[in-house]
Amino acid sequence: MGFSLRPFRHDDLASLLKHANDPGIAAFLSDAFPHPYEEEHGLAFLRESEQRLPFRRCIEIDGEACGAIGLHPRQDLWRRNMEIGFWLGRAHRGKGIMSEAIKQMVALGFAEFPEITRIFGSTFGTNIASQRTMENAGFELEAKLEGTLIKNGRVEDEWIYAVRRLG
Repeated sequence: MGFSLRPFRHDDLASLLKHANDPGIAAFLSDAFPHPYEEEHGLAFLRESEQRLPFRRCIEIDGEACGAIGLHPRQDLWRRNMEIGFWLGRAHRGKGIMSEAIKQMVALGFAEFPEITRIFGSTFGTNIASQRTMENAGFELEAKLEGTLIKNGRVEDEWIYAVRRLG
């Protein structure tokens, strides 16, 4: 299970396009994640990744950008929370990589942002793989919200998982 989390680089564009342009990835992400995933999307993502927030990391496997993980700050009443989002290229799924990447990202997030007390993520009620991944990373199910998501014309349940800062 050899992978590393690192900042994105401009030379990640080709591998980012290779792995992100998969309808199976876009199917379980917000509508902000486009499909088809084209060069303009990858360039915009890499430019945004240069900023401190959202706090993003590349999932590198065998020298290639094969996925992404990010922490997105919340505002106002939710300012002590960050939302985690992630995806991994199809060829690398089912190997425990993402659960470990989430654990590392949570540790980085709590270290980098001491004011944050909760990191949460939501998944489609039908996305069993993502639910198991979050559970394996130490997240606990906090809520099941019926019919709150609409993706590609389908109404979906939203499951919300979270982990809290210890101490």
